Amino acid sequence: MGAGGRMPVSPGTKNLERNVISRVPHSKPPFTLGDVKKAIPPHCFKRSVIRSFSYVLYDLAIASLFFYLATTYISILPRPLSYLAWPLYWICQGCILTGVWVVAHECGHHAFSDYQWLDDTVGLILHSVLLVPYFSWKYSHRRHHSNTGSLERDEVFVPKLKSGMGWHAKYLNNPPGRLLTVFITLTLGWPLYLLFNVSGRHYDRFACHFDPYGPIYSDRERLQIYISDAGVLAVFCGLCRLAAVKGLTWVVCLYGGPLMVVNGFLVLITWLQHTHPALPHYDSLEWDWFRGALSTVDRSYGILDKVFHNITDTHVAHHLFSTMPHYHATEATKAIRPILGEYYQFDRTPVVKAIWREARECIYVEADESEPGKRVGVFWYKNKL
Repeated sequence: MGAGGRMPVSPGTKNLERNVISRVPHSKPPFTLGDVKKAIPPHCFKRSVIRSFSYVLYDLAIASLFFYLATTYISILPRPLSYLAWPLYWICQGCILTGVWVVAHECGHHAFSDYQWLDDTVGLILHSVLLVPYFSWKYSHRRHHSNTGSLERDEVFVPKLKSGMGWHAKYLNNPPGRLLTVFITLTLGWPLYLLFNVSGRHYDRFACHFDPYGPIYSDRERLQIYISDAGVLAVFCGLCRLAAVKGLTWVVCLYGGPLMVVNGFLVLITWLQHTHPALPHYDSLEWDWFRGALSTVDRSYGILDKVFHNITDTHVAHHLFSTMPHYHATEATKAIRPILGEYYQFDRTPVVKAIWREARECIYVEADESEPGKRVGVFWYKNKL
C-alpha cells in the first residue's frame, strides 16, 4: 500500500476501483506535531511581504489582460466564435481569480505577512471583490481548521450519519441523481453555504455568514462581521451601478461568468480535500486535533496546481501549519512525507473521475465495524442506502 492509501490495479480488476481504496491509519500516530515541524526547513515558516504581494500583482496583471482581450476582441468576433469565446474567457479568468481567492485565504490565516493589519486589509479587499465576506469566512474557516474531521464540531462538508439522511437521498443515489447533486454543489454550493450554512455544522438556530448575531460568531467578532458585510455590499452596489451604465449583460459576461467558475472551483477543491473513501472521521470519543488535521487528502489538478498557488496538492501541510506561506508549502510537503508515511494521503486519480467516485462512494458515514459490540468513535464513508 502506498502513501496515498492506494494499491496497484491489475487489468482484470480495474472495474473494482472501490475495492483497492484502502483505509488510511486512524490510530494515534507514532510521531508528534513537533517531529513533523522539525523535518521542515525553518525558512519555510518565514513570510515575505514583497513575495506575497508579487503573487497578488501577477494574478491581477493576468486578470487585467484577460479583461482587456475580452472587452476588445470578443465583441468583434462573428457570432459562432463569440459564443465559444465567452465560455473560454470565463474559464480562464475564473481560474486566475481562484488564485486571487487563494491569496485572500492566505490573509485569513495570517500567512501573507508578519502584520495582521496588512493581512486583514489585503484579504478584505480581495475577498470583497469576489463577494466573499472576509472576516465572516475567516472565523468560520478558522474553526474548521480547529475541528477538522470532527463529526460534531467541523464547520464544512460535515458528513451525515445514515440516520440523518433525508427521505430524498435514496432517490438521488443513482447516476442521474449524482449528476444533479454535483451540478447543484458546484454552481449553488458556495452561496448556499454562505447564506444558509448548507453542508456546514449543525447549529440549534439559523446560521448565516452575513448575520453578525448568528451562532457562528462570538460577541468580540461581531463588529468585523459588519465590516465584511459592508465590503460585500459596496462591491455589489458598484456592480449595480456598472450594470446601469454598461448593461446587465456586460456585467454578467465580464464578471458573473468568471465568478461562477471561482465559486465552483473553491467548492470542488474543498470538497475533494475532505471527502475520500479512505479518510476517517471521528466523534468526540476518538477525535483529536492532530488526527483530524491528518484526515485530509492532497490532489493534483495538473497545471492548475500552480495557478491555484498549490492549495490543491499541499493541503495536508496547510492543515498542520496554516500560517505557512503557500510558496513554501511544496517544499514543506516533500519534507514531511517521510515522517507521515501512511498517514499522508495523496490521490492521483484524475479530478473528473474522483468527482464521480466520491459522489458515488461517499454518501454517509457509519462507525467502524471491525470490533462488533464495541463502542468506537471512528467513522467511514458508506454508499448503500
